[in-house]
Amino acid sequence: MTDPIVLTGANLTIADVEAVARHGAQVELDGDARGRVQEARDVIERLVASGALVYGVTTGFGDLATTFIAPADAARLQQNLLMSHAAGVGAAFPAEVVRAMLLLRANTLALGHSGCRPIVIDRLLEMLAIGIHPIVPEQGSLGASGDLAPLAHLALPLIGRGEVEFHGQHMPTLLALREANLEPLILEAKEGLALLNGTQMMSAVGALALADADRLARTASVAAALSVEALLGTDVAFAAEYQLARPHPGQIAVAAELRHLLRESTLQTSHHGSGHKIQDPYSLRCVPQVHGAVRDALDYLRGVLLIELNSATDNPLVFPSGGGTDPNAVATGGGLVISGGNFHGEPIGLALDFAKLAVAELGSISERRTALLVDARLNGGLPPFLAAASGVDSGLMILQYTAAALVSENKVLVHPATADSIPTSANQEDHVSMGSIAARHARTVVEHVERVLSIELIVAAQALDYRLELLPGTVPGVGVRAAHKAIRAVVPRLYGDREPGPDLAASLALVRSGQLAELVSSRDDGA
Repeated sequence: MTDPIVLTGANLTIADVEAVARHGAQVELDGDARGRVQEARDVIERLVASGALVYGVTTGFGDLATTFIAPADAARLQQNLLMSHAAGVGAAFPAEVVRAMLLLRANTLALGHSGCRPIVIDRLLEMLAIGIHPIVPEQGSLGASGDLAPLAHLALPLIGRGEVEFHGQHMPTLLALREANLEPLILEAKEGLALLNGTQMMSAVGALALADADRLARTASVAAALSVEALLGTDVAFAAEYQLARPHPGQIAVAAELRHLLRESTLQTSHHGSGHKIQDPYSLRCVPQVHGAVRDALDYLRGVLLIELNSATDNPLVFPSGGGTDPNAVATGGGLVISGGNFHGEPIGLALDFAKLAVAELGSISERRTALLVDARLNGGLPPFLAAASGVDSGLMILQYTAAALVSENKVLVHPATADSIPTSANQEDHVSMGSIAARHARTVVEHVERVLSIELIVAAQALDYRLELLPGTVPGVGVRAAHKAIRAVVPRLYGDREPGPDLAASLALVRSGQLAELVSSRDDGA
């Protein structure tokens, strides 16, 4: 049993998010973090007792920021806030996204700047541990003031409202809480706002999409290497000295992966220096440059997410140690409360827009390699559409159609969501990020490219079978051999037309498993 992930608010990683969201890793709150949370809560309680006018603590929200709320109405205000903001629509997020959201919400509260009681974090972690997953609709967030609608649906079960998934069943929250022997919380001043303000929906979707995209990018190296071998492409363009002449980190890494996968290939040596092909098409020759640029874009998203996962994205923020001279801040008893805009999703939205465009390029170049493989005019003597009996059999013709359709759909999805903004809340919230839309589209683009690459793997494996028959005695590179074996373990060679659905599903499962990505994950950097 692995050690639990300890939330400090400061060191959560993408791997931690995936471990909790997908693999049920246990989570607990750090002791020092619990102390910070309580210190911030003490500041809030002093403000309420003093009758100070503080946004979100003793006032309404948005354009109602100047409306004073009496202490006696604090609990009702928090309940109304959660209920009124739970206006999401559309399909519900899968449980893994909801679990990631619960984790990220707990982690940002653990920083001790939100002013909630420790029991609020404890309840979020209890829901994770027990498996009570709020039903959170996907649509409704503008990405500022954070992901309000999705986070309202996430928080409703804390007060016994809304619906949840528990033991695989959708049910009213109260029924699940009763079964888990939990009582609904009565939220106090500031706590409803602490649960709603933030970027945890777009960050949760983004973190899981990045984890998938990382595996996908490594799998793309494997698919490209298979296609290079099947098409008698040359590895000369992947030479280390050539790549170092333009030392983008991703480009260098991808070229090294290709050399690693193609090592000991006698298919390569069979045509080295033969002059059969001076240069390969770009979809083979430029794999390091294209795939490498994708890696660099994903690294940018990673850097942004690692900051965001461990940031205070609430408003206002509480600083128990006080200090500062901001005339708009509210000070009390050594503490300071500052209103600002840390909930704005622009950093995440821009990074996700960049990443989804990059991942779409993995699919675009993959589809071009698939097109080469099935085209008898370009595939170096292989049968048309790699069919066993061309004419009677269509072979893998339509798989390329499917890949082309997915690539074309991605061209629509990669339009930057952050290029748009619609004012809300009586023009108080007059510029929003639409980062939640960027996140959802990024996730869909990743899913599409997983399918595009799974098609290339099927087609490249079929083409390699033919190539090895045409060149008896040759063998592909060590990594390509391993990849071909893994594919053939789940997708048999095509000897006559059959329904492709099961093959497509099996290849997709192989891509998503990360098994092929592991062929380059442990490579020697000097390969």
